Amino acid sequence: MPRSQNKVASHRRRKRILARAKGYWGGRSKVLTIAKHHIDKAGQHAYRDRRLKKRSFRQLWIARINAAARDHGMTYSQLISALSKKDVVINRKVLADLAARNPEAFSEVITFVKG
Repeated sequence: MPRSQNKVASHRRRKRILARAKGYWGGRSKVLTIAKHHIDKAGQHAYRDRRLKKRSFRQLWIARINAAARDHGMTYSQLISALSKKDVVINRKVLADLAARNPEAFSEVITFVKG
């Protein structure tokens, strides 16, 4: 008895893989086995970089806060220390946003912490 092939399912599976590889260069988007490898690698990079993104954004926020704090005669570490001593609960994302978009409000935070 001949082996039966589930052509519908296998075709759909191949089509799904090649659809995910759409936009890749050369054989990466056309050859099934190569596309599989590159889709797997892309998934690994995406998984890793979702975690790295959090680190890089925190670095950016700290750099912005430090630059704005130095304009007011403080360093980043002095500012964070003073905020914790005054029991001010404000996260780095919001502080960086204040420093970049609303310098008046940031200077008010600095004067509150200093005074």
